[in-house]
Amino acid sequence: MEKTNERYSAYVQILKEELKPAMGCTEPIALAYAAAMARKVLGEIPEKVVIGASGSIIKNVKSVIVPNTDHLKGIPAAAAAGIIAGDPDRELEVIASVSPEQIEEMKRFLKEADISVEHVDNGLTFDIIVTVFRGESYAKVRIANYHTNIVLIEKNGEVLLEVPVQGESEEGLTDRTLLNMKDIWDFINTVDVEDIREVLDTQIRCNVAIAEEGLRGNYGANIGKVLIDMNGNDVRTRARAMAAAGSDARMNGCELPVIINSGSGNQGITASVPVVVYAKELGVEEDKLYRALALSNLTAIHQKTPIGRLSAYCGAVNAGAGAGAGIAYLCGGGYEEVIHTVVNAVAIISGMVCDGAKASCAAKIAEAVDAGILGYNMYIRGQQFHDGDGIVTSGIEATIKNVGRLAKEGMRETNEEIINIMIGC
Repeated sequence: MEKTNERYSAYVQILKEELKPAMGCTEPIALAYAAAMARKVLGEIPEKVVIGASGSIIKNVKSVIVPNTDHLKGIPAAAAAGIIAGDPDRELEVIASVSPEQIEEMKRFLKEADISVEHVDNGLTFDIIVTVFRGESYAKVRIANYHTNIVLIEKNGEVLLEVPVQGESEEGLTDRTLLNMKDIWDFINTVDVEDIREVLDTQIRCNVAIAEEGLRGNYGANIGKVLIDMNGNDVRTRARAMAAAGSDARMNGCELPVIINSGSGNQGITASVPVVVYAKELGVEEDKLYRALALSNLTAIHQKTPIGRLSAYCGAVNAGAGAGAGIAYLCGGGYEEVIHTVVNAVAIISGMVCDGAKASCAAKIAEAVDAGILGYNMYIRGQQFHDGDGIVTSGIEATIKNVGRLAKEGMRETNEEIINIMIGC
């Protein structure tokens, strides 16, 4: 693919847009970002906070620890963190710098302020509305469709910013429908590595660091440690364990940043860490590692595009299939090996549901990475899933389309039922 090609520029830009740093699980951080912006617009600490959130936001914020809060969790905690200590200029690193005094102030705020949470349904899967009040003054901030997309800022009846929300389209981002596996393959084999080096270097550094911390520390259910203790330290186990350990740490209060993929730190870890583990084991050149990571990340994003940012479909599945594609490439696989790895992986594990962000995400990540590795090993041994095997159909793009349909449309009621179970309805 030539540098002058429109898709070349788009693919580079997609990587830069998607592979962003985030401190903590991205849904509570998006909520903290909205709250921090609302407080900034109000100009003072509020006495009352009203949080409107779509069901999928409630699901993903309810059970996860918010970093830099002394292990507070839930929607009010995320809002309090943003209000008391947030720097909205840092977007998804909004609460990356918090003092002990601010943590104590958050706790006081949670006790003293009037904070309410409402389930809103404006027809959007991703919707956050934070309104803060002080005396007769108020400020309102709305984020819709993706984590940093502020579409409304209002103060005391005056609209300071309003961006039309066209359904669930992601206005302002590069068109993700330009992605397809054939062009992704062409791109990763011809890209000037210097065009993607910086963003991938940051992903390697941050995501490996949190994976290593997860193995060192005591986080959640310690899935990474369990895997190594159970299976030993071969490369397949290590790839699964390192990815799981990154999630162990991230879901349970670790204060290290992660480079996300498709709006998710767990997906960012899953798409990158196993590829780095295999590259190190195989001793490949740096250039090949970058190309493998670009393949893994873009494959994950491509699968996620028809699904949407949030659904009842576990995002680790598409990231694990992406990791499998990257590993297939590192092991010498060509285009056929890569696409059959992806098809096999999604055929194995596409039934896995997302029931919010919490400790068990790490175990789901381990299984998703395993599906990617198994998908590759099936194909090089002459085994694969064929057209008509469940949701698998003829052609990689048609199968990805089927998965998107399953996740976005077929699992819509599943998502609502999961939310009802989680909020006790």
